[in-house]
Amino acid sequence: MRVEEEESMVDFLKSIDKMKYFTKLSSDRKGNDNSINMMLKVHSYTELNLTISTLLKASINIMKDDFEKNEMEIMLLLEMALQLLPIDEMELLDQIFGTISEIRKTSNEE
Repeated sequence: MRVEEEESMVDFLKSIDKMKYFTKLSSDRKGNDNSINMMLKVHSYTELNLTISTLLKASINIMKDDFEKNEMEIMLLLEMALQLLPIDEMELLDQIFGTISEIRKTSNEE
């Protein structure tokens, strides 16, 4: 009887999987900490920047009200903002800025 119940449960879970439920979160196959990923869709880097800015402003406003009472919410908002920062893109902007600075130097020397 127990084996039949387990097989029934496995069949049920397989049918749910075929229906494509549970699509918001995905397992982080790279990490070893059993964390999960969630996709956040934005239309541009400007929208991403506004999202990060809004999270930071909300954290600041909450801290003004009562930090100790809202410590967990502030921590979650700040962690979210940190994860959203486009670090690779910022490195690219640094490289572009450095190249433009070099071009300006050489054109000023001529």
